[in-house]
Amino acid sequence: MTGNIGRPGTGANSITGQCNAMGSRLFSNTTNLLGGHSFTNEDHRNKISNLLEIPVERVPQTDSLPYHQIIEQILRGKIRGLWVIATNPAHSWINQNMCKDVLDRLDFLVVQDMYATTETANLADMILPAAGWGEKEGTFINSERRIGLVKKVARPPGQALPDFDIFRLIAHHWGCGDLFQQWDSPENVFQLLKQLTKGQPCDISAIRDYQQLDSAGGIQWPYPESGPPQRDAQRRLFADGKFFHQDGRARFIFEAPRRIPESPNDKYPYLLLTGRGTAAQWHTQTRTSKSQTLRQLYPRDIYVELNPDDVADLNVQSGDKVVVASQRGSLMANVVVSPGILPGQAFIPMHYEETNLLTHAHFDPYSSQPSYKDCAVLIRKPDYRDP
Repeated sequence: MTGNIGRPGTGANSITGQCNAMGSRLFSNTTNLLGGHSFTNEDHRNKISNLLEIPVERVPQTDSLPYHQIIEQILRGKIRGLWVIATNPAHSWINQNMCKDVLDRLDFLVVQDMYATTETANLADMILPAAGWGEKEGTFINSERRIGLVKKVARPPGQALPDFDIFRLIAHHWGCGDLFQQWDSPENVFQLLKQLTKGQPCDISAIRDYQQLDSAGGIQWPYPESGPPQRDAQRRLFADGKFFHQDGRARFIFEAPRRIPESPNDKYPYLLLTGRGTAAQWHTQTRTSKSQTLRQLYPRDIYVELNPDDVADLNVQSGDKVVVASQRGSLMANVVVSPGILPGQAFIPMHYEETNLLTHAHFDPYSSQPSYKDCAVLIRKPDYRDP
């Protein structure tokens, strides 16, 4: 709306910090059909079917389920087994007690991860140990659309295998290995992905091979066969003001503001916000909690930031313990006085295991993203009721 897309120093940029956040969106086959195609588009399904030599009837015709609908389908008994790969919902999912209860209702839970110590892995019936980034080869796509090559520098420890090998072995033993005969190496899969992108906004069909990626230090998409652009360190999209629609115009989703579903009230008078804490903590701390150096850079115990006026009203001071409770759960946290927090609000970092005991499970109707930014909580001094 402001004309700032495509200009130097402006967005839009992915706010997900994982090194392959864009790659997983384009090629995970979850939010869309491989290469930015649509499950609901017949031409797209036929294209993917022909290129991958997979019968078109095996290609789903409907979009896959977002997280919260997966949870709902487990509750309804429609999903009896779940395979969780490289994420930790028993820690990060909104309303944690409900999430753990739902996962416990599965007949079989499989977790594929580098670590067997995550909260979700602790609930699993089977753990598939996966190799880390330096223990496998492949490609990543970072938030500036640059495809980079990852080289294997060490063998995976113990029984761990690269995700690529795990998927192939599962396919073989599941009886559908014949559908993936072309997928015999990560580099050959990259050649398939190139063809899948042809004609798409993310077209990378002109990239020759891994050697070109390596020598170039990564290549940005688009890079089409119809005329790859000159390599530039900062090649931007939308500098011409045109977007990926037939008329070249952007699409906006908008509606009238809604009231939040759980506003503060007499019993729960504070509004809880959650979000990133320190630079030394990352998401569910699957790895950052294992580093002695990083652990020294952030508070060991969970804390709540409060406005000085609220601290005075509660008759507490910085470092005191308080109980923070919602309709779903409660936790004990250390007080941190913060003028940056508005009166009547509280902030707790998302990285601590206890945080999502409090949060309220409601979701954006368009993106299906959960809202971790609004639920009503009570804050009080501890008393005899508390352990």
